[in-house]
Amino acid sequence: MRNTKYRIYVILVVVCLLGSSLWGAPEDQERPSGLLSLLPEVDSWIMAEKPESYYPENLFEYINGAAEIYLAYEFKELIVAQQQKGQSEKNVAIEIYDMGNEMNAFGIYSAERYPDNQFIQMGLQGYLEEGTLNFLVNRYYVKLLCFECEDRSEEVLKAFSQKIVEKVGHRGNLPPLLKAFPSKGLQPNSENFVLRNFMGYSFLHNGYSAKYKLNDLEFDCFIAEGKDDGDASEMLQKYLEAKKIQNVQKIDSGYHIKDKYYHNIYMSRVGNKLCGVIKIKDGSEELGLDYLNALIHNLKDME
Repeated sequence: MRNTKYRIYVILVVVCLLGSSLWGAPEDQERPSGLLSLLPEVDSWIMAEKPESYYPENLFEYINGAAEIYLAYEFKELIVAQQQKGQSEKNVAIEIYDMGNEMNAFGIYSAERYPDNQFIQMGLQGYLEEGTLNFLVNRYYVKLLCFECEDRSEEVLKAFSQKIVEKVGHRGNLPPLLKAFPSKGLQPNSENFVLRNFMGYSFLHNGYSAKYKLNDLEFDCFIAEGKDDGDASEMLQKYLEAKKIQNVQKIDSGYHIKDKYYHNIYMSRVGNKLCGVIKIKDGSEELGLDYLNALIHNLKDME
């Protein structure tokens, strides 16, 4: 009987050991961060505490109210660190968001910037506010916040930012489709990118938009990129079906839609892309058509 109990005990021990090797580390063991190497090293500044990492499943623990928008852009990882200058009260909080690719990084960055921010050249682009510097570099969206830095805040933030940019290496590129937007009347830094549910429609995706102002007229231009021609055609048909209770008119360059919210809409398909102009008020229809034709021309030139 005693030998039998001993054999059972040995089997249980072996099963536990095999389980730990086959099934992976315990749940409470930390996942190795891929962002540690990007944390800056600035003279006389030291790490105030151990950096923390967050992933899609627990991002809400850090930014509960804003986690959803990051997840909508397929957020991958966040590392948060605190650095202080010696034993002083000066402290810099660092957040580096890995968004997976340059397009999604631009998307979340564009969702949080405002055209009237104080923009600077940092990485691809950055902007300063009181005691903060946010910037875009490659597939990363970086946020820095300086405490007790007084009148040296901008200098400190730029020093930390530059170190991060150097560690990333290649700064990346803005989405090429931004170049398709006509330049006349374009409001600087108003362009943005929405990965899903573009303009409020679940079937529209990979959408870019930009704001325009000519005299007293304000309107938007947009581009939605499909996976291929068939996908773009399907997006167009679904959009037209969604507007079927409105006045939809076929025109030479695409479609003219009378809409109670967006006034006059002009849109067309160029290969795997939809393009259009919205918020054109009555009396300015010719302008809307001109901008639609400009979008079509620019997209064809990029093919």
